[in-house]
Amino acid sequence: MAPANRRILISGAGIAGPSLAHRLLQFGFEPTIVERAAAFRDGGYMIDVWGTGYDIVERYGLLKMVMERAYLFDSLRFVDERGRKISGMGGTVLRTALDGKFFSIPRGDLAQTIFDTVKDRVEVLYGASIQSLEQDAQGVVVELSTGQRRHFDLLIGADGLHSRVRELVFGEEAQFEKYLGYVAASFIASGYPHRDEATYVSFARPGRQISRYAMREGLSAFLLVFAETGKPAIAAHDFGAQKARLRARFGGDGWETPEILARLDTAHDLYFDAVSQIRMPCWTKGRTALVGDAAYSPSLLAGAGAAFAMLGAYILADELHVADGDLARAFPAYENRLRVFIWRQQDAAIRFAGSFTPRSQIGLFLRDCVVNMMNVPQIGTWLARRMFGEAFPLSGGHRR
Repeated sequence: MAPANRRILISGAGIAGPSLAHRLLQFGFEPTIVERAAAFRDGGYMIDVWGTGYDIVERYGLLKMVMERAYLFDSLRFVDERGRKISGMGGTVLRTALDGKFFSIPRGDLAQTIFDTVKDRVEVLYGASIQSLEQDAQGVVVELSTGQRRHFDLLIGADGLHSRVRELVFGEEAQFEKYLGYVAASFIASGYPHRDEATYVSFARPGRQISRYAMREGLSAFLLVFAETGKPAIAAHDFGAQKARLRARFGGDGWETPEILARLDTAHDLYFDAVSQIRMPCWTKGRTALVGDAAYSPSLLAGAGAAFAMLGAYILADELHVADGDLARAFPAYENRLRVFIWRQQDAAIRFAGSFTPRSQIGLFLRDCVVNMMNVPQIGTWLARRMFGEAFPLSGGHRR
């Protein structure tokens, strides 16, 4: 028997949206995805997947495919302005502490792997965004930027940190955003001469850090993070202003910084945004639910956004299935299962942000000491499990 409220519009074709569609299809729902980009967007920054993130990728049945695109880093190295090692640790420290459940992958590669499982089974409306919506007891009517009006039973906002669905249904972003005092930028470039295969190399000064990681096919991924007292007022697509801000903050620094900044002009893509969390008292309203960064972004520096997106999508689909599509039962259950775990992880992410890019010389010194201590087996295992060890208690399958 088909579930109630089976026609579901998902806004966003990143990680959360296709993950939700993948799971909903298994339960007889009929998801449609609307994506404002003209085509699927790959690329993006390098992310780490561990613990719950690893478990949820495996639960989706995607672990083998994901690992074909993944990277297993051998070492983390912090260097001085001449490239000499200050501190570092081996990759086996984390993998041992986390029972082997740790890998890195470009965000776009993870998203592509998930999307490939649903792209031929769902309707995808590219180049469209939701301009307005009305929801009542009969369903949700959305007006798209293309001029179309469509009717669905449920609407899911999986459209990221700057969610349009959240704005339309819950209100302005500012009331839910918690700015953590940092700005992050990332890009991928080809032909960068310094490789250090399987090694994450980083150079830091108080309040800023620049890092690189060698990828396949001659590509390199770069991450730049800097402290900023106020949230920068730079438009999302004003790449000129973004590059100028990066050059202003990092210009004059040593190591390979001038070479990396020069690569901005030939970057394949540039991500530039404030490091923020989204914290909301509720993630559902009427016939609308939010999932992933739209509802509970942990911040880019936390490294758990992809895991939260896939986990939230998994739980939401699970609860809709258990409730036979009855949103009055499914939506509260979705929130109740996730909320405490999400809040704890977000609190931990706030603490981590300051240690990721310390604002003082003494902070950098202490960070280097901790990194070096990670190489002592017992200490490294204990610290790694404290920082990365909490896992979400997934059930053996859907709860029905």
